Amino acid sequence: MNVELKSSSADGRLTAAFDAPVTELYATAAGPDSAPAMTRALELRSFLAIAEEQVACVPDRVHAAMAPGCDLAELSADDLRIDARWLEAALDARDGYRAALDELLHTMPPPGQRPRTAHRTPHAVTAHLPSRVAAPAPQRAGAGRHRRP
Repeated sequence: MNVELKSSSADGRLTAAFDAPVTELYATAAGPDSAPAMTRALELRSFLAIAEEQVACVPDRVHAAMAPGCDLAELSADDLRIDARWLEAALDARDGYRAALDELLHTMPPPGQRPRTAHRTPHAVTAHLPSRVAAPAPQRAGAGRHRRP
């Protein structure tokens, strides 16, 4: 499934911040006039949606392993430990993406004050090398002196 179609806990904040539904934001971000902040916010939202999906998968896997009718003798402590580590990693990722998205949305100017993106042609940068190029430093240059006993 496309990550743009997955829901995330940040969808409401993004809709409020950019005054458009998330599906429209993705369409706008694909165009040439997209704001860098919106592009970054949608990238974080995509990662967040995947992390939230992983957070939901681990408990489902544990519940399936312990479902009625399953042979609990086949239940593995190692598998449960791996699932616990997996869940911890997914929760850390989710929290990190939420914090980054919150920080990005917090630092953005209000919708009415956002500047329009301007397309500029990059300036050519030229550099001139000095006419005399210094010789390479000796291999032991800067090495500390060794005292002899």
